[in-house]
Amino acid sequence: MKIIETKEISKVYKMGNQIVNALQSISISIDRGEYVAFMGPSGSGKSTLMNIVGCLDTPTSGTYMLNNKLVSEMTENELAETRNKEIGFVFQTFNLLPRASALDNVALPLIYAGYSKSERDEMAMQALENVGLASRSHHRPNELSGGQRQRVAIARALVNNPSIILADEPTGNLDTKTSYDIMNLFQKLHDEGNTIIMVTHEDDIAHYAHRIIRLRDGLIEWDRKNDNVTRSTPVAVNH
Repeated sequence: MKIIETKEISKVYKMGNQIVNALQSISISIDRGEYVAFMGPSGSGKSTLMNIVGCLDTPTSGTYMLNNKLVSEMTENELAETRNKEIGFVFQTFNLLPRASALDNVALPLIYAGYSKSERDEMAMQALENVGLASRSHHRPNELSGGQRQRVAIARALVNNPSIILADEPTGNLDTKTSYDIMNLFQKLHDEGNTIIMVTHEDDIAHYAHRIIRLRDGLIEWDRKNDNVTRSTPVAVNH
């Protein structure tokens, strides 16, 4: 079942007198339960495509269907609700509230979804348990390692049981060993049936995905199944 379908979407930015074609005629479809990586060098359009898929930005032309709904016809309220309930975001910089505990950071999306405090705490604790961090629930971000902070961010993305997890350079701020630990966690989440879309410029990270869509200059360079999926943690080499 298709969860995402774009037809000939483009994105044009005006920067002063210059026109930048960030995306040009991108057509992709992604099924529920897929694990896809958007790959490409800096400026290839992968983050722009991620932002459109995540309903954080709108295409200049073309159509985008999310769960069989035409995104361009959604109201601002419907878009906000879609971002909160349908999509779990994981960012390179974690985007955690510095003065809030891990539990409160994870529970944040549930406030907007209208759950009671006791329901929020219970669901957030379960999400932290799912990423192996229940024992750190009352720690603030500055009391956690980079890998633990990213696990909190992943728990927050999962807490609403979204249709899609979108991860933008999820290992960008982590060391090699921690990066592989986080990718093993994504692998586990996919094995449990989650749809995962990840943006990365790193080959070894992209190879955890089951399908790789490579972009260059706003175009799809290729889109192919990954027959060499990384299934276990490589040994980290200290340089």
